[in-house]
Order: sequence, then structure tokens, then C-alpha cells
Amino acid sequence: QVQLVESGGGLVQTGDSLRLSCAASLRTFSKYTMGWFRQAPGTEREFVAAITWSGSSTGYADSVKGRFTISRDNAKNTVYLEMNSLKPEDTAVYYCGARTRFLYSPKYSADSREYDSWGQGTQVTVSS
Repeated sequence: QVQLVESGGGLVQTGDSLRLSCAASLRTFSKYTMGWFRQAPGTEREFVAAITWSGSSTGYADSVKGRFTISRDNAKNTVYLEMNSLKPEDTAVYYCGARTRFLYSPKYSADSREYDSWGQGTQVTVSS
């Protein structure tokens, strides 16, 4: 099982930026899709962004499109989420997930059920 550790969360103001990082323990990190999801209190975990193993394909939730950018550095076993123009509704715990059952998949997935390893989450709070 992959161990994932998120970092980079914090308390910011509306319009600010944050960069989240997710470091993976497994050397096979470069073989599978990685995703970012978030969960606000009282809500279900929702898709934010995903990136395929090679980085050639990315996908975003409509709510973050144009503001967030997902990227990965396979040499560092790390996936990033650059978040710009943050809004109060972006406040949530952000989780990274690894889709390890589908190696070298050319397609990302927005379905959290297809991700089988998760980090502990990092809190992002955006004040108005």
C-alpha cells in the first residue's frame, strides 16, 4: 500500500494562493493516476483534480477550473496542487489519492472509489 503525506495547507484570505504537495512512499508512483479531493464539514468527499501517470492528461472539477493546476514530479514521487484566486467555498480538508489498481492508465478518474490509497489530509481555510 502506498503511503501518502499531504502538506501545504493553511489559513489564507480570499484571492490568495496556496500550493499543496503530496509525497508518495512507493517507487512505482510514476505508474498510476493521482488525484486531489476535498471534503468540507457535513459534505461528501468531492473531486478536485487528477493527473495521469505521465502527466499528459489532467482533469478538474468545474468549480476549480482555471484557478487550480495539478502537476507531478515523478522523480520526486510528488504531486502538487497549485491553488490560485482562492474563495471561501474552497475551505475543506484536501486529500490526495492514488489509483494504484490501474497502472499506466491513459485516463484519469474523478471517482473517489477508484482510488485505493489516501493521505491524512491537509486543512485549507479561506477567510472572506
